[in-house]
Amino acid sequence: MSVDPLSRAACRHQLRQARKALTPEQQKSAAVGLAGYLPDHPLIQHAQTVALYIANDGELDPHVLAEVLHARGKRLALPVLHPFHAQHLLFLEYRPGQPMTSNRFGIPEPTLDKTQVVPMAELDLILAPLVGFDESGNRMGMGGGFYDRTLGCLDMAARPQFIGLAHECQRVKQLPIAPWDIPMDAIATDQALQFLH
Repeated sequence: MSVDPLSRAACRHQLRQARKALTPEQQKSAAVGLAGYLPDHPLIQHAQTVALYIANDGELDPHVLAEVLHARGKRLALPVLHPFHAQHLLFLEYRPGQPMTSNRFGIPEPTLDKTQVVPMAELDLILAPLVGFDESGNRMGMGGGFYDRTLGCLDMAARPQFIGLAHECQRVKQLPIAPWDIPMDAIATDQALQFLH
């Protein structure tokens, strides 16, 4: 399958602009909305270990959700740039409020500590940021391919549930996809969780 990189870049630019145009009030409302319903969804209730992220560049912010999940006894993890495996992610245990360091993209992440590594086999869910999504479960990220490479190394049966978090303005009818793109199992906006398969 051949994909026009220009169409992907143009689509990514347009969708990034849409989410960055949201006001701080809209962003805060979306974060509260997500945390208001998602912890009570059976998918989250049955999960023991949940990976999420620190919001950047207008992404739907899961920090309120993280606080609720932590208070309910869930084990949380955050992605960090893998120190030895280029363009892959490693997941470290996370507690809201813990000290963070900035990675090379300026995104906060836990300080690398091998005693805090959460093996992929222990992750029940990965809640991932995205730039755009479509009704077929396709996700467009920032273009680095970190989640795709990390999950692409795993057998399908060994993969955690992969759920994208997004603002409704990031929904499109059809994304230009590439063969290496890992589809999501579900998408969660500030209003509802929708399964895609």
